[in-house]
Amino acid sequence: MTLGQKIAWDDTVLPFQLDRSDIRGRVARLDGVLDQVLAQHNYPPSVEAAVAEAALLTALIGQTIDLRWKLSLQIRGDGPLRMIATDYYGPTKERAPARMRAYASYDKDKLHETAPHFEQIGKGYFAILIDQGNDMKPYQGITPLAGGSLAACAGTYFAQSEQLPTRFSLTYGQSQEPGQKINWRAGGVMLQHMPKASPLMAKDPGTGEGGLLEGHDLLEGDADENWARANILLDTVEEIEMIGPSVSPTDLLVRLFHEEQPVVYDAQPVTFGCTCSEQRVRDSLSIYSAKDLAHMTKEDGTVTADCQFCGAHYVLDPKTLGFEAEGLDDPLK
Repeated sequence: MTLGQKIAWDDTVLPFQLDRSDIRGRVARLDGVLDQVLAQHNYPPSVEAAVAEAALLTALIGQTIDLRWKLSLQIRGDGPLRMIATDYYGPTKERAPARMRAYASYDKDKLHETAPHFEQIGKGYFAILIDQGNDMKPYQGITPLAGGSLAACAGTYFAQSEQLPTRFSLTYGQSQEPGQKINWRAGGVMLQHMPKASPLMAKDPGTGEGGLLEGHDLLEGDADENWARANILLDTVEEIEMIGPSVSPTDLLVRLFHEEQPVVYDAQPVTFGCTCSEQRVRDSLSIYSAKDLAHMTKEDGTVTADCQFCGAHYVLDPKTLGFEAEGLDDPLK
């Protein structure tokens, strides 16, 4: 089997539980969906790697939440890699795939091609936003960028904001078989201590970078020992096991955690999907006055908009946009 061939566990997130340790987790494999996310843009390799890591984290985290609509991950910094944004839309019905999209904003002139992508984000924040729909108040949790990777930032987020010890082991990169196109693959494992075993207050102070909380700061006694043991086992995972086509997610769990009594549940398929549409563009432009729209109008008499996520290009008649088109009075008049 070549890496170019579709295999059953590509683009899936497999939930599992370690009964002996009161730990739950996810195994994710992204293949085609990651290629589609990155194919929408012509990113430099370091930016592609950053988007791949963020997309993999989003798939792992998104599957842990009972989503009515959307989970978003945002990374913003003061470096040349200014922003990474991802969205994960929960399945709309049973056995339907979740949908994902992602993009990045960067300063091409300041980007260092050979530097690790995390270093190029600079100082900033890592945020998770959960939006359950129009009738629900969105939730947002933020943590500083620290720890040397986006995976470490995600672990810190869960320790700080959710008081849940959480660990991510990720790998991602390009692969190519003879005669096949180059494609992106990513794989990862997420471990998280069950909420009922986590104390309400962490031990003080945090032992992570800048005094931030880490997983072991939240646990004590048998729970701390179980968490440490599971992490030691996860440290033995090899990149090819997480990303390659030869080891299935279930076989990987048996190899890593057979003494922890792993139990697996139904895998969640993931696909590329964007929610942009002409109507959504029109809705976003409905707040502008005719004067504002005149400044947006091109020489050919049209207003254009591009979707940052999927690259869709919309060409609109300015006479059909804004307050006048909606039959509303301009509040600035």
